[in-house]
Amino acid sequence: MTGWWAAATTIAVLVLALAIVHVPLGEYMARVLTPGKHSRAERGVYRMLRIDPRADRRWVVYALSVVMFSIVSIALLWLLLSIQSALPYANDTPDMPLAQGWNTAVSFVTNTNWQSYAGESALGYTIQAIGLTVQNFLSASVGIAVVAALIRGLSRSGTDRLGNFWVDMTRLVLRLVLPLSFLAAIVMVISGVVQNLNVPETVTTLAGGRQTIPGGLVASQEAIKELGTNGGGFYNANSAHPFENPNPFTNIFQIFLMLAIPFSLPRTFGRMVGSLKQGYAVVAAMAVLWTGALVTALISENAHAGAALDAAGAAMEGKETRFGIPSSVLFAVTTTATSTGAVNSMHSSMTGIGGGVTILNMLLGEISPGGTGSGLYGMLVLAIVTVFVAGLMVGRTPTYLGKQIGGRQMTFVAGYILTTPAIVLLGIGSALLVPSAREAVLNGGPHALSEITYAFASAANNNGSAFAGLSANSDFYNIVLGFAMLLGRLVPIVLVLGLAGSLARQRVRPDDAGTLPTHRPLFVGMLVAVVILVAGLTYLPALALGPIAEGLSA
Repeated sequence: MTGWWAAATTIAVLVLALAIVHVPLGEYMARVLTPGKHSRAERGVYRMLRIDPRADRRWVVYALSVVMFSIVSIALLWLLLSIQSALPYANDTPDMPLAQGWNTAVSFVTNTNWQSYAGESALGYTIQAIGLTVQNFLSASVGIAVVAALIRGLSRSGTDRLGNFWVDMTRLVLRLVLPLSFLAAIVMVISGVVQNLNVPETVTTLAGGRQTIPGGLVASQEAIKELGTNGGGFYNANSAHPFENPNPFTNIFQIFLMLAIPFSLPRTFGRMVGSLKQGYAVVAAMAVLWTGALVTALISENAHAGAALDAAGAAMEGKETRFGIPSSVLFAVTTTATSTGAVNSMHSSMTGIGGGVTILNMLLGEISPGGTGSGLYGMLVLAIVTVFVAGLMVGRTPTYLGKQIGGRQMTFVAGYILTTPAIVLLGIGSALLVPSAREAVLNGGPHALSEITYAFASAANNNGSAFAGLSANSDFYNIVLGFAMLLGRLVPIVLVLGLAGSLARQRVRPDDAGTLPTHRPLFVGMLVAVVILVAGLTYLPALALGPIAEGLSA
């Protein structure tokens, strides 16, 4: 019982910390994304890239900038991975194979950070720093830039301009993620996370065996890994490794970093559209979904179903004794709800229902609260669906923040909603048909389907975590999951920007007596229901045959 009181205290402290930073961080991000004076460093970047910071772009140009930036980033990172043995501090690591290099490059550029390799043995320090860590900063900023464009589409009137992607990116990197990550890295180092360039050292263990102890620039990567909801671990064990996550304080600090920006962005949204109540409604819906997932997973992992679980006192398989059930579940729910993908326990070892919660978090679109930027623009898309459905129920033309939601807007929304399920379900089907893909699954029965479902849900939703029973380092999974990550990132972004452009061109319509208030508890409840309904109708067969069947058979 003492452990659960400690867990309740930990969760309360986490919620309090998020409440404390919600207003100042949200307000600060609104100022970063609002046109104003540019710093000397920013002007230097503009000159180097030949960018006119005064240019205000149409949605097509904004989207093209995002896509081309991503493609060039993938090509450069893929090249670096292919020649990493020639880089300084390579530590005798070989060049990454082409298929695995493709997968890794796409993974980090799309903010997925799926890893089919062991970080400490497959990558040298230089590629970790200038390849992966740099992309952690850039991919996080891309997500926030896209949601900023959508917010401008909702707040602007009678224009086809959404801002300048390159200006947004530059300001976000230099003013937001870089300074916050610097402060977080200092906290990490003080708390015991490794930060050095030591050559890996082989030592003799107490049992007489030989073990290699790696060093590395871990704290600096760990900070942006969590703050930017990236998730790629410096070591194979990710945040279960004591060099990345040495104690209970760093564990809760990493969870806080994952949630800080996503839960603060609704305040940014409210400030930029001129109605803080709208931001409160969005963050309330996010909080309801996150809390529901956390409570369900905690109950499931502590249910003691089965002899082994009864003997252990709970579902302790695959979990760190340093953290126990509550902190492991809190981490698992948060990492799958924020598109982070970092892990401090083995999700594949969770109970059927507990593991199903982590899958459902991703299948909901990772909007509770989602990744940096991507969670908020996903929730705003579903808010538009909610007002559209409400409008059909009462026979009125739906509006959201004074913008009419018509056929053109719903075309973009429908495309957004259908893209990820299509990628996930087609990916699952292809994996079940290809013999080599089936052989890569180490388990049988419903859990095998859960492992495949988890992999494609993780890739298409840009999460990056995995069920450990799937051997993902094969040409099939490296290539197919790479395309799932790429399409799951860029297609929704283009559709969101198209939606933003169509909204920006409209004039704001004043609310009348028939307008659905979108800042009250009724709307929050409707929004949560729509989120669950959309995912339920889409994925129920896969969930029923996988985690639900496994949970009921326990």
